[in-house]
Amino acid sequence: VQLQASGGGLVQAGGSLRLSCTASGTILSVDDMGWYRRAPGKERELVARITRDEVENYGSFVKGRFTISRDNAHNTVYLQMNSLKREDTADYYCNALVISRTTMDVRDLWGQGTLVTVSS
Repeated sequence: VQLQASGGGLVQAGGSLRLSCTASGTILSVDDMGWYRRAPGKERELVARITRDEVENYGSFVKGRFTISRDNAHNTVYLQMNSLKREDTADYYCNALVISRTTMDVRDLWGQGTLVTVSS
C-alpha cells in the first residue's frame, strides 16, 4: 500500500495549483486524508485534512485560499490552491490512514513530497 502525490511545480504569486494524491494497493478503505507541508528551515505543518465523510479542517494560514476534496471511489485526495503566496513555497506531503484488505490493520501512510515553488 502506498501513496503517490503529484501536481507540484512553479507558479507565480497569485496563481493556482492542484495537488493530487492516490492511495493504491490492497486497500479495504481509506479514513482521514490530508496534506502537510514543510518549508525550508521550518517545522512540518498541517495544510488541510478531510475525513471520509468529508469534514474538512485547515491550517490557520489557509484563510479560504485552499480547498481539500476527495474521491472515495478512487482513494484520491486533492488540494486546490488559489491565490498562492511566496510563503506557500514548500514540500507538500499527503497523508492517509489506510486499512489494509489483507491484514486489516490501519496504516498511517505518507506520500513522497511534491515541491511547490511560488515566485514573485
